[in-house]
Amino acid sequence: MPPPSTSIPIGNRLLDSLPAAEKADLAPHLELERLELKEQLLTQGKRIYTVYFPLTAVASLLNQVEDTEGVEIATVGNEGLIGLSLSWGIDTLNPREFVQCQVPGDALAMNSDIFASKVSEGGELTWLVHRYTQAFVTQISQQVACNGLHSIEERCSRWMLLTHDRVGSDEFPLTQEFLAQMLGVRRPSVTLVAGTLQQAGFIRFRRGRITITDRRGLEGASCECYHVLREVFDRLV
Repeated sequence: MPPPSTSIPIGNRLLDSLPAAEKADLAPHLELERLELKEQLLTQGKRIYTVYFPLTAVASLLNQVEDTEGVEIATVGNEGLIGLSLSWGIDTLNPREFVQCQVPGDALAMNSDIFASKVSEGGELTWLVHRYTQAFVTQISQQVACNGLHSIEERCSRWMLLTHDRVGSDEFPLTQEFLAQMLGVRRPSVTLVAGTLQQAGFIRFRRGRITITDRRGLEGASCECYHVLREVFDRLV
């Protein structure tokens, strides 16, 4: 049997920021996994057994509202981790919340007990997780304000831009039905907005995939929330 790895694949901003000694300490406890579209990573009211550090995958924390399939509360990509509440000593998800993969890709998985133990040691990982917690809370509060004040076109553009930042590719899987679910709006509203953005030359939808064709134009169609959140994550993570 080969010895445990002492290196960590690059791509997650939290792990990339760790000093070499802490990376070497964590490496044997991290396992590369492929996350698939709509795969449920954390389940409502259930214990959290695994923490995920996304590399190219993107996931959403959703709330099961009434008869919906879930409305997005926050998004997690390569800037953070899935299972954050473990750092506060909470090992069970809220009864109405769950985490689902929205863009398939790779992530590094760690046993939840090991993660909680490492965070409790007070090293650089602890400090980075605390900073990410602040960014995560800011994301939720900004998204609440955005949903209440801004148009569907602005919110769609903001969502696409933040996802574009996280996946590192101009093209990624996305259906209009799934985007409507994430934003908590009706499918026809997203279809209308997507058509407007496509006619403007900012995006291209084709067979369940989206391509960002004019990022600057899409930024112009977005609300200020995109730049607010981008600045927060760049400053804190």
